This record gives sequence, C-alpha cells and structure tokens, in this order.
Amino acid sequence: MDKLPKIALPAIFIFIVVIIAISKSTVTIDSGQAGVLYKTFGGGVVTDQPPMGEGFHLVAPWNRVTVYEVRQQEVLESMNVLSSNGLDIKLEASAWFEPIRNDLGKLHQEKGTEYIQRVLLPTIRSAARSVVGRYTPEQLYSSKRDAIQQEIFDETQKIVSGQYIQLNEILVRDVTLPPTIKDAIERKLKQEQESLEYEFRLVTAKKEAEKVTIEAQGKADANRILSASLNDQILKDKGIDATLKLAESPNSKVVIVGGSDGLPLILGNN
Repeated sequence: MDKLPKIALPAIFIFIVVIIAISKSTVTIDSGQAGVLYKTFGGGVVTDQPPMGEGFHLVAPWNRVTVYEVRQQEVLESMNVLSSNGLDIKLEASAWFEPIRNDLGKLHQEKGTEYIQRVLLPTIRSAARSVVGRYTPEQLYSSKRDAIQQEIFDETQKIVSGQYIQLNEILVRDVTLPPTIKDAIERKLKQEQESLEYEFRLVTAKKEAEKVTIEAQGKADANRILSASLNDQILKDKGIDATLKLAESPNSKVVIVGGSDGLPLILGNN
C-alpha cells in the first residue's frame, strides 16, 4: 500500500504525456478544406506532395498542419477610383476565387494564410483603377458596365495567374457617382430617350401618310382606268342584261320597250 502512490504518480504522468502526444499527433480536416504539412526536422513546408485531404490524419507531434479553405470563396472590396476626366468615383466589386489545391504548399510557403490581403485585394484595386481611368462617368454609369467588369477580370487574372490563385469571376456590384454628375447624366439620358421617342413618332407618322397617299393614288388610278373603259354601248349592254334578269323574275311587271336612252323600262311589282 505504501508503494502504490509511488507507482501511480509516474503512471499518471506517463498517461498524461501520451494523451498530449496523441492530441498533438491528430488532425481532422473538414469538408472543403485541405492541409499543408510543415516538417520541423524534415525540410519545412511540404511542396512536392499533394496537400492533406479531408478526414482524420496522424502526424508527428513536432510537425504542424495549416488548414486552408479550398472551395470557391468571395471577397468584397470597396474603393475610390478616378474616371478619365479625374472625377472621384466609388466602386464596389467582388471576386470569386479559390486557391489552386495542388499548389497549396507553395502558396503557404510564399504568400501565407493572408494571401487574400497580400495578393488578391491589392491586385483587384490596381486593376480597377487602371480600367476605370479609361472611361468617362457616363460610360461607367450606363453603357460600359459589362465591358469594365470584363476588363478588370482580365487584368486581375494576368497578375494572379502565377500566384497559385484561381480567379473565377469579377463582379462590379455598384458604381457611385457624385450626386451632381449623376443628376446631369440622368437628365441627359432622359432627353436622349425623349428625342428618340419623338423621332419614332415622326417616322411612324411619315409612314402612315405615305400609306394613305399610296392607297388614294391606287383608288384614283383604278377609277381612271374604269372610266376610260366605259362607253355608251357597254352601258346599254349591261342595262339589257339587268333587264333580262328582272324580266325572268316571277313577280308581275310591265316591260316598256324604248326609253329615252334606248333601254327597256320595267313597271309594276308585287
């Protein structure tokens, strides 16, 4: 009984050491993540092997594992930029990106876990200022939004393509102009819209007038041709044909031959 405490204390100490060693030797990587292994006595960051995947892993207690998000992520950036005529414009853009999984070791070694702040955001700001500086406020506000968005993506992509980052999309969320400039642009756009509407009404009225003129000309030509083709003999023949059809009617009538124009007269009906 006197020896029990002397045996128990070392055993408890060893047990605690084992528990600590095991806890330091296990890593659980969640879904959508990957781990970069750092070997304290084996050359530092492992860059020549794929990163550690999802699940439970055992590592030496003197080594470290840094976990990265490898799913698509979004970062939002608001910045002040200058237009081509020097006006201050507030631009809000977001980027969809993800680290390249197979280059995660190099990313960790060269850029670190703060690669978004060190690489991606400065690149977006630089590209946005370069692109927006080519356009006027009116173009930024209306017609060139999609083109500006694509150009910012292209310029950002050129820089980050060698930084172990995959850029998927750049979205221009909002462009805020100075209030006076915005009001002036909106008035100009309204005037242009009213002018286009007025021109449309003029064109429509002109086409309608041309249609009426063409129809009237067609009727006049038809009447002129019809009048030129009629003569007394044709009129008499048509009158005789009509008289014969009426005479064949079962209704009682009196036919008088020899009217003032030489056509028969029909009198009486039931």
